[in-house]
Amino acid sequence: MAATAPADVLPDPCPTAADSSPPPPPTPEELVARAVAPVKAAFLRPPPVRDTPTNEESRASGAVPLEKKSKRQFRRERKQEQESVSRLCVAVGKTGKADACKYGASCRFSHDVDAYLAQKPADLEGTCPFTVLEQSCQYGLTCRFFGTHKDNHAPSENHEINPLSKDIQKLLWKTKYKFPRASAQIKHLGLKEVMKIKANATTDDKRADHDNPDVSCDMSGDDKTESLCSAPVNVDHDSSLCEEMDNLGGEPLVDNSVPCVGPRASKKSKVEGDEIHKNAAGSDSHDTKVYPEDPSLLNGLEVPSDSTSSCRVDLVTTPHLHEKKIIDFREKLYLAPLTTVGNLPFRRLCKTLGADITCGEMAMCTNLMQGQASEWALLRRHSSEDLFGVQICGAFPDTVARTVELVDNECSFDFIDINMGCPIDVVVNKGAGSSLLNKPMRIKGIVQASSAVTNRPLTVKVRTAFFEGRNRADSLVSDIYDWGASAITIHGRSRQQRYSKLADWDYINQCAQKAPDDLHVIGNGDIFSFTDWNRHVSGSSKISTCMIARGALIKPWIFTEIKEQRDWDITSDERLDILRDFVRFGLEHWGSDTKGVETTRHFLLEWLSYTCRYIPVGLLDVVPQRLNWRPPSYCGRNDLETLMASDSAADWVRISELLLGKVPEGFTFAPKHKSNAYDRAENG
Repeated sequence: MAATAPADVLPDPCPTAADSSPPPPPTPEELVARAVAPVKAAFLRPPPVRDTPTNEESRASGAVPLEKKSKRQFRRERKQEQESVSRLCVAVGKTGKADACKYGASCRFSHDVDAYLAQKPADLEGTCPFTVLEQSCQYGLTCRFFGTHKDNHAPSENHEINPLSKDIQKLLWKTKYKFPRASAQIKHLGLKEVMKIKANATTDDKRADHDNPDVSCDMSGDDKTESLCSAPVNVDHDSSLCEEMDNLGGEPLVDNSVPCVGPRASKKSKVEGDEIHKNAAGSDSHDTKVYPEDPSLLNGLEVPSDSTSSCRVDLVTTPHLHEKKIIDFREKLYLAPLTTVGNLPFRRLCKTLGADITCGEMAMCTNLMQGQASEWALLRRHSSEDLFGVQICGAFPDTVARTVELVDNECSFDFIDINMGCPIDVVVNKGAGSSLLNKPMRIKGIVQASSAVTNRPLTVKVRTAFFEGRNRADSLVSDIYDWGASAITIHGRSRQQRYSKLADWDYINQCAQKAPDDLHVIGNGDIFSFTDWNRHVSGSSKISTCMIARGALIKPWIFTEIKEQRDWDITSDERLDILRDFVRFGLEHWGSDTKGVETTRHFLLEWLSYTCRYIPVGLLDVVPQRLNWRPPSYCGRNDLETLMASDSAADWVRISELLLGKVPEGFTFAPKHKSNAYDRAENG
């Protein structure tokens, strides 16, 4: 007979109530250790149950995009749209008169005012943003706030700078825009020519006088009304440089590899040189090339053997790095250039909330050189941006240098930033962005060539490395100032990390210790509160400032918090007012007609896909919130705060409807940036 087990070791078939009690909830410290936001228990709630909707329900809620259309469908829909009465002629819409269009019956837009008004959606609630500014609305009948228009307003004033001139665009289309400074520098450095530029530009085609700083898009006749240029073209190079560089054999305009030991040439020294060589026949004519005897006045230019060429030389006045305009980045609040969401209205909003430095979205060099209007729109600047930079991205020294010269001629900005840290696959696969970290000699060529063609400061943005564990940024900071950069921004992650894990600020500090005293080192990564800012800026005397990126997307009032040194427990109504300001800026920028309203809505929804990650200060057990915390499911202190905390695209659409009215029939939206995309193995 088998022995039975003792009674004290048999399992209890009926556990007591005390044994079945749930485990105690985790403490705030335990939640923080697991990167979970410690929301107060009173505001926690079970995750909402969301049934899987059908395709029709999903499209109606704006949760998923439509299926991909064929090219034939796109062509058919575009033709139907062109023939629709909803595409009212701009001239007719502005004046309300069918005979206002100069093209008459040949115009491809509709002139039927009655038909347009019959199908036009009802006006939105609120007042036209141009009427608020006491200006006349340029959109006329097509404005979605047409009922609030008044006739006694002054013409609308454009506060945006850096438009793309039609004449400059045509030159870029035909590859006839000349780059004398960049070409000379590329040739001097012995760098490979990747971009092919036509050697001889014919003068028969109508072109802008981009060599004359006093001429801005000199247009006449019908083309004048089609020009996008509303501000003077900012150029400063001499019209004789094109022929001049050919005669000089491509010698450098500035040689940044040698220190500047003497003053640059002035008009007085040039005249003295003329007097020294006055024995040359016809010294006052345009056919005599004159050089001063003092070699220090040649600025690194070698005198060709034939000193009696048929063109006179104006001494090059591009300053050495140490003579360029200096921007003091120290402890200034720097809004990072942000793809898609860092548009002009968002930058205007951040300026009102305390940002000191703004930078435009990254623009690809190849697209700028091709005259793409959509890419040039990324260079637009608002008059409120008093310290503004443009950011470009390219793979080769000649491409980047020519783009720098082009932007330097045609745009107004305070500094130019070269992105060498972009992790996006389409950029990296072309040899640009963070892939340059594997090619330090190419970085040297890009910085040397680019810094020599502009008088404005040149900055560079990099990541720690391309591959995790193979840091490269520290090898750049000791040399990049000598190459011509005024500042370097270091994002404390590798390209392989994308945006996962925390930024490595210890390594950023190591890089800052190796940097020359005159080089500004700017840190970037995980700045989400004034305590983060204080720890990284005040804790290191070598770090000039911090660049704020995702922290500004999630809570743009972070600039106010840093300046006022407090954690702002902002209310939902105050957050809605900030969204309302963005909408107003968006309507001024993209337009108050139907197209402008829907464009504003699109970028508002893109931004809301970030703001939903914010957790109000009053709901947290531990303050401040960290950027890597995952928020649990919680409810706010009122319905609006709960709505703003939702991660559902349908709820973002509802917020947009509070500000811009109902969405059109068939409206869909899916955020462009998906956080989980950064963790996939195929992304490096």
